[in-house]
Amino acid sequence: MPLDRLGAAWRQHYIETAAHKPVGDRACVFCGLIAEGVSERTGIVAIEDGSCVILNAYPYGSGHLLILPLRHGGDLSTLEPKEQVSLFSAATKAVAAVEKAYRPDGVNMGANLGRAAGAGIPEHLHLHVLPRWNGDTNFITTIGEARVLPESLETTYHKVSAAWADL
Repeated sequence: MPLDRLGAAWRQHYIETAAHKPVGDRACVFCGLIAEGVSERTGIVAIEDGSCVILNAYPYGSGHLLILPLRHGGDLSTLEPKEQVSLFSAATKAVAAVEKAYRPDGVNMGANLGRAAGAGIPEHLHLHVLPRWNGDTNFITTIGEARVLPESLETTYHKVSAAWADL
């Protein structure tokens, strides 16, 4: 069986900066991006009321957003009530922005709490918002165990930012 290759050169920066750093005392990639602020380069769509909305640098599909509290920490139970409200309010607005930008048939929203649950960056709590369409699983995903993204992260950023601004 021949080995098929899919190009995703835009992911190289993520691989070099986030994926191979040791867990533990390293600086948090999310906190570093938050410190730089809202921009296409950081992927941050919005920072407001104690929460941040950012593009997933390693998306499952176009429009995949992450919502995180500004305060560093990986444990849901340590959020103050005000942070809980802020996080869910930002997640609600992120769903609305994704629906406006992509017109999906549905939206997945959830959290992977801890590395064993699938969290790529378990040190900083974050929620996922991901648009979904009927029949959006195709042969590449099913057979090839790979995802093909129809747009660049830059295009995603512009679509979601424009939708966010209109909310």
